[in-house]
Amino acid sequence: MKIVICGSVDFTPQIAAAAAVLNKAGHSVEVPRLTQRIMAGELSYDDFIKEKQAHGDGVFRQAESGSLIRRYYQLIQAADAVLIVNATKKGIDGYIGANTFLEIGFAHVLDKRLYLLNPWASGPYEDELAEIAPTVINGDFNLIK
Repeated sequence: MKIVICGSVDFTPQIAAAAAVLNKAGHSVEVPRLTQRIMAGELSYDDFIKEKQAHGDGVFRQAESGSLIRRYYQLIQAADAVLIVNATKKGIDGYIGANTFLEIGFAHVLDKRLYLLNPWASGPYEDELAEIAPTVINGDFNLIK
């Protein structure tokens, strides 16, 4: 199965771990472009985090050719399923940011199977997430089918 992993680049360690498990299970996996660069050693995770905390991630977005949002829409179109890596960020368990919520919306309207690694946090998107009703796997990758 072709699976696109979405989530904050801050979750690169968790995204890389999820990709490894899914690849080992025989799936074809796409990860965020900046995560790809970190995994390939082109960019240090620590440097990314320092720069993002100091100035946001705009400099990284501008360094990419084309829109990262549009690229992810196209990846989701071509995928069978989407896995959202929603770990702890800003003291919020199950954090889902704006970009990731956009990607959840893309998956939903494209009728893709949608999985969340962890339960979502209560907050600004909880009503919409309840309506979309993604499958929460609680870290059990065997639930991705």
